[in-house]
Amino acid sequence: MAVAQCGPLVDHPPPIRSTLNHSPTPAELAELWVEPPDVRSRALFYGVGGVRHAPDPHVRYELLAEKHDFSSFSRGYTVKDPDGRKWSVKLGIEAQPEVVASRLIWAAGYHQPPVYYVEHWELTRDGKVTMQPPARFRPKVRRFKRRGTWSWQQNPFVDTRAYRGLIVLMVMLNNWDMTTANNAIYEMPKERDGVHRWFVVQDVGTSFSRTRGSWRDGARGDLQGFARQGFIESVDAGRVLFDWHGPHGDLLQEIRPDDVHWIADRLATLSPTQWDDALRAVCSATSGMTLAPNPESSGRAACAAIATQTKRIAESPAPSPKS
Repeated sequence: MAVAQCGPLVDHPPPIRSTLNHSPTPAELAELWVEPPDVRSRALFYGVGGVRHAPDPHVRYELLAEKHDFSSFSRGYTVKDPDGRKWSVKLGIEAQPEVVASRLIWAAGYHQPPVYYVEHWELTRDGKVTMQPPARFRPKVRRFKRRGTWSWQQNPFVDTRAYRGLIVLMVMLNNWDMTTANNAIYEMPKERDGVHRWFVVQDVGTSFSRTRGSWRDGARGDLQGFARQGFIESVDAGRVLFDWHGPHGDLLQEIRPDDVHWIADRLATLSPTQWDDALRAVCSATSGMTLAPNPESSGRAACAAIATQTKRIAESPAPSPKS
């Protein structure tokens, strides 16, 4: 029944197993997830980077390189601001969803790099200044050194509650592009959150869309499709069966009701203000926006749709086994 739910996988993923020969210690688990000491204190407008790392939308950014990764969907640049800080810039329909999703992942206790949404900005290329479309900005922070990628199927955290909770969160967000290339390992010379290394899920711009079958990519930017797609179909033999019609179904086979409760309980602690702040991070022009904004305003339609769907996540029921 669980196999029929997801269908065959086109990428023939490796077996799911831990890369450790023991259960991860608390210090090892902290490389993926740390229980926030006070979730309500997490400021979701600026996120993990805070205002200190935020890009200035009023300065001009110098082009250093264009993104030439043909395996990637979104266009992008590496740019430099007048202070010499370098930024990874992502253009296109993945920019808004990525920032909101990253805020929620961080709020749940998973490590995230700083990411910001800039609605209007200028680029200098060969001495010519041009206005650019909205973009996701991620600073290249010197203390975060990227040291490769990690696999969903084989990593130190398999069989832990935090690992399974992260998978459930990806289903909540409908982030169907769960590939190794989007998972980064960062090292820091100084301890942060008690560790020197982070295992990070990033580039989550396919969130808030819909799956379209295990043999093809899901949609992007399809908020209406996200609204129509369900979350949990049932619980059978102690396993949660999700309304998931995309790749990576192998990751969902051993999810239990307690795993869903675990991550849902963490999101449930967020205040209405925090939910609004996560949305205002990509909809700052709509001051005073709440979880029920006026969708008739032309500049607010996308924000209204994202708001509706983040509210759906906040109110997602945890499953109960069949009687």
